[in-house]
Amino acid sequence: MASTVIMVHGAFCGGWTFERLRMPFEAGFKVLTPDLPGHADGQSASAVTGLSMSDYAREIARLCAEQDEPPILVGHSMGGLVAQLAARRCDLKALVLLAPSPPWGVAAGTIEEAVTAFGLHMLGPFWFQAVSPDQGLARAYSFDRLPKPERDACVARLRPESGRALFETLNWWLDPLMTTSLGPGPLKVPSLVLAGSRDVVHSSGTVRQTAERIGGTFLEMPGMSHWLPGEQGWENVARASLEWLSGL
Repeated sequence: MASTVIMVHGAFCGGWTFERLRMPFEAGFKVLTPDLPGHADGQSASAVTGLSMSDYAREIARLCAEQDEPPILVGHSMGGLVAQLAARRCDLKALVLLAPSPPWGVAAGTIEEAVTAFGLHMLGPFWFQAVSPDQGLARAYSFDRLPKPERDACVARLRPESGRALFETLNWWLDPLMTTSLGPGPLKVPSLVLAGSRDVVHSSGTVRQTAERIGGTFLEMPGMSHWLPGEQGWENVARASLEWLSGL
């Protein structure tokens, strides 16, 4: 039976994030692309209200535990942080992180990242809300290297995100519960951590710090931005990930 790869999407998104990236993996793996709680098509905008990163991590860890053998987790952006948290809760074969959000204690490396974190407070007590996606920011920073028709299509699929999860991820230093803390020491699972050299959502420098924090292998993808699962060059992301996995 083929090993299982579980791909975890980021904030405001869904399992559709991996419509391209999953294809090369399906040649040798069973691939699952679940929607995080509250993110499925047809759910109300308020479905994510109050959900924590711990809720997301528990759901992914539960799915991992249901597999016949320890799976491989692939996480993008905030889903990369969910995958890191899940890795402390279940057995995994490997971890592949694409432009992951950093865990507790890893500080933003650029002004743009810091501005994004503080900008959320303009919404008021956003941690009690379902936060609507900022389509302008998504076009400028997440989908900036997609052709306009694809960019528009991705923006149209975005859905609200849990303000609490955003707070725990982007304002971790204000979180008394230290929700996104990984605890002491590196993760005990082999990890590959990829960054886009042009990414301003999670800069290459910040992603490198995340790799160092978890004891993973860092790889920078030249010329790529934040949408590593689907922008131009995604085939190279898949190839690098599969080559690394084959070497384990």
